[in-house]
Amino acid sequence: MFIIKSSLVKQKMSYFSFLLFVLISFSSCLSRKHYDYFQKDTEARKNMDTLSMPDEFEPKIEANDILAIHISSINAEAASFFNPAQANAGEAGTEMTNYLVDLKGEIEIPLVGKLKVQGQSTREVREVLRQKLEKYLQDPSVRIYLESFKVTLLGEIKLPGVYQVKNEKLTLTDALGLAGDMTIFGDRKAVMVIRNVKGQKVFSTLDLTTRDIFQSDFYYLRPGDVVYVPAGKGRIATADTFYRIAPLVISVLSLIAILTIRVN
Repeated sequence: MFIIKSSLVKQKMSYFSFLLFVLISFSSCLSRKHYDYFQKDTEARKNMDTLSMPDEFEPKIEANDILAIHISSINAEAASFFNPAQANAGEAGTEMTNYLVDLKGEIEIPLVGKLKVQGQSTREVREVLRQKLEKYLQDPSVRIYLESFKVTLLGEIKLPGVYQVKNEKLTLTDALGLAGDMTIFGDRKAVMVIRNVKGQKVFSTLDLTTRDIFQSDFYYLRPGDVVYVPAGKGRIATADTFYRIAPLVISVLSLIAILTIRVN
């Protein structure tokens, strides 16, 4: 009797091992072509090792943006008047002052007054503001960046979240790198970039397994862009297989436990 029960337990254990093998097989059935980035199309581009890149994107300031500005000069005390964020400290510093661009596309700076910034780049605003400050300061210098340059990464991302960019230049690959890359389950052939364009949402689906991504208008991200990485077939297949097999696996484990107790 003991030999029969012991043999039955071994049979159930073998069956359980087989189920685990099937489950693992389902989760590893996709080839590398679904995961490797920037693959070369050997049929269409046998000899292409270089690609033409689109012009680098220079963001334009819009209403409700936040500009971080710091003004300096040979006379640090005089320059501090134009830096409200550090004025109360009573000494020179590098603290940036934030200015919200109003609905008219303007910001207001002490003495300078209202300054139209909407539709301009920070580079252009820097030069205009520097010229206006020459009336009050000797050799004025202006540092300015777009405080509100942020992008959101969602989906099959290792570190999803909102990322702030201070150098005003962020590519799709840079953004994925900041977020720790996609998970192994991310669908690299269907990465979506959602962008606000003149009051409308524009959805673009990109294939990161090809080199064409570098020529896309969505390669350089813009303030407010959302990058969404959907789950690939591997994730869906694994989840589906798990939920179908899990009840059976639990039943087998329960039966093994019962038989083991009886044998002992």
